[in-house]
Formats: sequence, C-alpha cells, structure tokens
Amino acid sequence: QVQLVESGGGLVQPGGSLRLSCAASGSIFSINVMGWYRQAPGKQRELVAAITSGGMTNYADSVKGRFTISRDNAKNTVYLQMNSLKPEDTAVYYCNGRVATPLRVYDYWGQGTQVTVSS
Repeated sequence: QVQLVESGGGLVQPGGSLRLSCAASGSIFSINVMGWYRQAPGKQRELVAAITSGGMTNYADSVKGRFTISRDNAKNTVYLQMNSLKPEDTAVYYCNGRVATPLRVYDYWGQGTQVTVSS
C-alpha cells in the first residue's frame, strides 16, 4: 500500500507561481512512476507531468516550459513547480503513484489539492 498526501494548492493571479508537494509513505520502494494529474470541472482527469524512479520526466504539451516536476528521494516527496500560471490551469491537482508488476498495474491517488488561477 502507498499513501500520498498533497499540499501547496491555493489561489494565485495569472502569471504567478505555486509549488505543489506530494509526500509518499508506505511501500514507496515499489513505486515506478510518480505523477501529477489535474481535473477541471466538466473535464476528464489529465496527466500534467510524471517522473520515473530513474528521474526521467514527461510533460503535457500545455505545461511544457512552465511546469517542472522533481523528486527528493530522501524526503519521499515529489514536487510540481508551476510558473506563469494561466486561468486554464485551474483544476484539482492529484498526485499519483504507479506500481507496475508483471501481472497488473496499481494506481494510488492523493486526496487532491485545488489550484485556482484568477485575478
């Protein structure tokens, strides 16, 4: 089992910055990929950024050049630095931990944190 707790959301003006944190606990050694997803009202949940246990990263086209995902293995924490925020970035952001075994994939989710970009 993996437990994920997000923090760092809030209200920010367009052009501003926020940093989200996701603290992992439990069977963290089994996590292959950590990621951030977001879900806006009336829309499907979408991948924002992901980072593998080896440090490889992947970003949605809409956030490339503005968001940065990173991890601190000593603190078992993954971060999402969000710069140049736009109103369309408004959503609930969820931390995800994925464990892949030969038989199946397990996805663990945090409770979500609201990010609102508005003037």
